[in-house]
Amino acid sequence: MFSDPRLAGMLLVILLAVNRAEAQFSFPRQFTDRAKQQLLEEFDMQTLGGRQFWGDVQFFHGWRIQRNVFSGNYRLLDENDWRHASGTLEVCQQKLAEIRQERSLPPMSGKGVILLHGIIRSSKSIYTVSRELRKAGFAAFPMEYPSTQVSIPEAAELLDSVISHLDGIDEVYLVGHSMGGLVIRAWFAKHQDARIKRVVMMGTPNYGAEFADLLRKNFLFRLVFGQAGQQLCTDTTGLIPTLPTPPCEFAVIAGGRGNDVGWNPFIPGDDDGTVTVRSVQLAGASDSIILPVLHHALLGNLDVCRCVENFLNTGRLRATGPAEPVKTSGEVPEGAETEAKEHAKESSS
Repeated sequence: MFSDPRLAGMLLVILLAVNRAEAQFSFPRQFTDRAKQQLLEEFDMQTLGGRQFWGDVQFFHGWRIQRNVFSGNYRLLDENDWRHASGTLEVCQQKLAEIRQERSLPPMSGKGVILLHGIIRSSKSIYTVSRELRKAGFAAFPMEYPSTQVSIPEAAELLDSVISHLDGIDEVYLVGHSMGGLVIRAWFAKHQDARIKRVVMMGTPNYGAEFADLLRKNFLFRLVFGQAGQQLCTDTTGLIPTLPTPPCEFAVIAGGRGNDVGWNPFIPGDDDGTVTVRSVQLAGASDSIILPVLHHALLGNLDVCRCVENFLNTGRLRATGPAEPVKTSGEVPEGAETEAKEHAKESSS
């Protein structure tokens, strides 16, 4: 199923078009709901695992229950994205209970990490970090959420469902890439859980993304990135300034070149090609680091993985040396800046 990526891409384009037609041209809801459901049923055995139209609401080891953003229906997927049930939440939960009993699956326990991807990405993009954390003994849950179809606060409600259903997990850690970090902050605006211990944000535009400012009025940007894309802007009256700082220990990881130019000439200062280093530096972070890595490459970089693992285990990003806390909004700690320049020299030599 979906051995041809062009088929998957075609479905993505069709569903986006149907969704936008409903919103912008007032197509009858009955017609668009039926069209979207028929499309989804046509591609229904082994699935893509979610991508832009499903959001995870519950995990059990590698199993997940998802809700469709269009129809509100639920489905149960295994770790290989094969569908085992669909319909209501209760139907999927009952099927999962039966599978647990039939296969004698053990209950979950220990330390769990929920990983959130950025806008227009999927849980597959955060695979490397998930794999490395599993090697380190964590139960990793790479979460799927329809980032182009829902707002950041709506995505936070999906995260709340996942957290509340992590039965048996003693400690919960949250790791977010790019917009995923903002979803985590939005979750803290309305929810709390005593099991949450530490948070890591990678390339998160904590003060907005200047690159989104440049594109926000572009028709294609609005079409593809949806409401959440508009919320990524550096608008002082927008969503991001209202988001709370995590009340637990948290760290920020930025990509940059260790200079005043960065990779993207269209945004000011050092950057990872998409987000500026200064926007990542959220005041209150107990540790920070700048690595010579592009925005999307943060997800597959092993140095980044080591930093995440170190912080979740010890509260420090580095295996040795002092922490570099962020004390002021947008401040780049002197030690982190010096370190970034050294990394940049090493990578260029």
